[in-house]
Amino acid sequence: MRFASLGSGSKGNATLIAAGNTMLLVDCGFTQKDTVSRLARLGVAPEQLDAILVTHEHGDHVSGVAALSRRYQIPVFLSHGTAASGKVNGAFSQVRINAGDAFSIGEIDVRSIPVPHDAREPIQFRLSYANHCLGILTDLGSITPHVIDAYSGCTALLLEFNHDLEMLRSGAYPVALKRRVASDFGHLNNLQAAQFLAAVDTQALRLVAVAHISEQNNTPEHALAALEAVADTHTAQVFVACQQQGFDWLAVQSEEGRLASVSG
Repeated sequence: MRFASLGSGSKGNATLIAAGNTMLLVDCGFTQKDTVSRLARLGVAPEQLDAILVTHEHGDHVSGVAALSRRYQIPVFLSHGTAASGKVNGAFSQVRINAGDAFSIGEIDVRSIPVPHDAREPIQFRLSYANHCLGILTDLGSITPHVIDAYSGCTALLLEFNHDLEMLRSGAYPVALKRRVASDFGHLNNLQAAQFLAAVDTQALRLVAVAHISEQNNTPEHALAALEAVADTHTAQVFVACQQQGFDWLAVQSEEGRLASVSG
């Protein structure tokens, strides 16, 4: 299994996952034209996508889904609540799932995981292939026992480090937006993400991709400092996803548990 980010942040999110002969896109918060360009940077054509998985209906995750799906006849998997929002209307096809469902798309096994976020029926995903497991966990405001259980034992994690709490408090956001971001149904701050890593079973964890960093209320340095504080809880290699470039293909190598960055 390998994965790559087309971009991560409040201006758009999309993550590619490839395993065997299957390729999935989780979310698409970019225009169709921009998405095709970002895919090309990773050596991928949209015709290669077997499905688009949607986490929730917020624009930075779903704004490009329907157009991309319709143009390239890609099925979209989404929760009933996300479908009811109408934000994916016009897609080529919709496969509606329940939060907590487990299913397979091609050679990848997928488990949808309900999370606390201010959307209609938000879910995140755990994807498995052979002996490897990738956990995608962004856009949630608090860490629940269910989330800890669901993401224990992952080989790799794409994990939200959205904001530094002090930067958010002293920043320019309106008070209502600050409250929303910091709430139990908003976004994870750096300390919460680090605490999650300290609580979850990281015995198999080889890679952590820091994702969904706020450009206004966080910096990679703040996020990495929080990670450093729990460095003794895991041995994973760390990468950072940015808004403009995301990150290139990353793979977990079975031989000696080594990590490598590979080309598309």
